[in-house]
Amino acid sequence: MDRIQSLEVFVAVAEEGGFAGAARRLHLSAPSATRGINALETRLGARLFTRTTRQVRLTDVGEAYLEEARHILGLLQAADDAAAGAATRPRGRLRITCPNEFGRIHVMPVVTGFLDTYPEVSADIVMIDRIVNIIEEGFDIAVRIGPLQSSGLTAVRIGQVRRVVCATPAYLDAHGTPQTPQDLHRHRVISAGPVGPLPDWRFGGDGGETVRIASRLAVSNIAAGIEVACTGWGLCRALSYQVAPHLEAGTLRTVLEDFEPDPLPVHLVHVEGRRAAAKVRSFLDYAAPRLRALPVLG
Repeated sequence: MDRIQSLEVFVAVAEEGGFAGAARRLHLSAPSATRGINALETRLGARLFTRTTRQVRLTDVGEAYLEEARHILGLLQAADDAAAGAATRPRGRLRITCPNEFGRIHVMPVVTGFLDTYPEVSADIVMIDRIVNIIEEGFDIAVRIGPLQSSGLTAVRIGQVRRVVCATPAYLDAHGTPQTPQDLHRHRVISAGPVGPLPDWRFGGDGGETVRIASRLAVSNIAAGIEVACTGWGLCRALSYQVAPHLEAGTLRTVLEDFEPDPLPVHLVHVEGRRAAAKVRSFLDYAAPRLRALPVLG
C-alpha cells in the first residue's frame, strides 16, 4: 500500500469510526485496511488510533494528523482534477454543513439539483445549528449566517437575512402592537432557540439597545416556536427567511421594524480558494446564483 492510499485509508477509518466501514467505502478487505493503518503507524512511530472491541478512536496525534491528511488529499484531488480537465465533470463525495432550517428549506433543493446535473458526485449534508470547524470536521463547504470570524477560509456572499419579531394579526388585535422594544415586557414572548439563561434581544445597529426577555415559553426548536406564534399565543423572534411563507400568507405580521438590528450576512465558506477540488468549485458556481436569487436573501 503506497503512502497516498495509506492516507486515504486513515481518513476513511477516522470518518467511518472503524475498519469495516472504511474498507467498504474504499472497496478493500478489512484486513487490508488494518494492515495499512498498522504500517502507517509503524512508519510514523506514533499511535493514530486507540482500538477496543467496540470502537476505534483517534489519539491526540491522530486528530492533528487527520487535518493534515485531509488537506494533502484535497490538494492532490484538485491537482488531478485540473490536469484531467475535470472542472466540467466533477466527481467524488461533497460534504456540506448548514443551519437546520435554512438547509431544510433552501439548501436541499439546490443540492438535489446539483446531483442531478453531476451524476458522479454524491453528497453528505449535515444540518446543525452551531459553527462547525470545517477543517477539523472534514467538510468541504459550510453555509454561515452571521458575521464571519477571521480565518484562512474563502467566503462567497450570497445575501442577507433580518432578525424579525412577529405575531398573528389576531394576537396583535387582542393585545396591541408593541411600539418600542421595552413594550415586549407587557406581551407573551416565545423564546425559540437553545434553551439556557434568559435571552437578550438586541435592537438597532451599533449603539442600539438590548432588552432582557422574560419569556413565558422557551423552546429549543425555532420551527416549534414559529408554530406556536402562528396559533396566536404570543410574539416570536426569528430570522426573516424562517417566517417568509407566513408573512407572505398574512398568517404572521412583523412588528418593531424600525428597531431591527443590522441584517446578518449569509456566505458559502470553503477551504482551498481557487485551488479547491472540482466538486467544490462546481457546487459554488451552481449554488451561489441560485441562492442569491432567493427573495428571502435580498
